Amino acid sequence: MIDLPSAHAHTGLRFAVGQTTLGRVLVARSAQGIRALLIADDDTALRQDLSDRFSKCDLVADHKACEGLLATAITLIEAPWSAATTRNNLALDPVGTPFQQTVWRALREIPAGLTASYADVARQIGQPSAARAVALACAANPLAVVIPCHRVLRINGTLSGYRWGIARKRELLDRESRWAAAQHAR
Repeated sequence: MIDLPSAHAHTGLRFAVGQTTLGRVLVARSAQGIRALLIADDDTALRQDLSDRFSKCDLVADHKACEGLLATAITLIEAPWSAATTRNNLALDPVGTPFQQTVWRALREIPAGLTASYADVARQIGQPSAARAVALACAANPLAVVIPCHRVLRINGTLSGYRWGIARKRELLDRESRWAAAQHAR
């Protein structure tokens, strides 16, 4: 469960659920922007994840209010390289500690088709000994694909955990790698 700052404690979140090739997706929005983009195998797991993360928020299923954001979320999962372009048009409202927010901003700078290690990200944010804390911030990421924590690997280049499943992480990286290779072939 996430401990929300008081400004977010009683916020209402509207959400919708849809289908992707990587499983079910849930997008939740506050009045300020997208608060969560979650992936799971079924709707029950998605709703439980949302409830665990935002237990102090009023959660309202509202497909109509989230229809456009859900379509965008599905596009981002199917074509994760589009996140860099799309994110400039999305209002985001991820809730996290100041350290998590710093890590999440750094992750959004990793281009599609490239990866970084937890240690690389720690150095990028000016805290070279914080690789383990970076990994924990990645695990707390509420915005799959928009905050591309799937692009972060172990220092030896191997895949490590992913909140939404290692198979999904591998597939997202494979999709981005194929896209990047096609871009370079042009």
